[in-house]
Amino acid sequence: MSPLPFSTAEGATLIGGGKVTSDDLETALARAPVLVAADGGADAAIALGRVPDLAIGDFDSISEPARAALGPSRLLHIAEQDSTDFAKALGHIKARFVLAIGFSGRRLDHTLAALNVMIRHREPPCLMLAAEDIAFLTPPELSLPLSPGTRVSLFPLGPSRGRSQGLRWPIDGLEFSPGGRVGTSNEATGPVHLTMEGPMLTMLPREALDLALAALTAPMSA
Repeated sequence: MSPLPFSTAEGATLIGGGKVTSDDLETALARAPVLVAADGGADAAIALGRVPDLAIGDFDSISEPARAALGPSRLLHIAEQDSTDFAKALGHIKARFVLAIGFSGRRLDHTLAALNVMIRHREPPCLMLAAEDIAFLTPPELSLPLSPGTRVSLFPLGPSRGRSQGLRWPIDGLEFSPGGRVGTSNEATGPVHLTMEGPMLTMLPREALDLALAALTAPMSA
């Protein structure tokens, strides 16, 4: 029997074992107050002075002191070895949205694996905080009230196409793919509206975090 998912009506901060700062943690918890650790992310959280509400993973990297600090009731063990701890955690969280920290900035393979997980887990909406950027899977329709000059990067993780309003270089009629055309370093001319088919990541400056969260959690139009 599969473990039951962890459920919260609020946003959840998911912390990994990669590079994470106290500012990252404070920024995330101010918006997503429930703290979940992906395996060894529990050690990262404790080192920053916070004990997670739950740790999820196969527990091959969490330390014994971190285990003891959480106690058995706050450890959700997922035994399978065919997915990353990020995938295990994201697949067992039901929340309004997830803010992922500590999944970028050190090992590039871990960062790429986390981005791969994000395109396979569409619910709940997940937004990754990196050093200077935020990244999230572009939904089929997205409206962002961005200021002129805001950097908007689009990066396909599979064949993708879409339409845009408010981009300096429109994407209408273009075919995107990881080994072909990508859309990095585009620029908003004002509010941006995207419609998208295929797995496309949107990357924005961290200053756009609240705008992105509002857009990703807005009720879908009828």
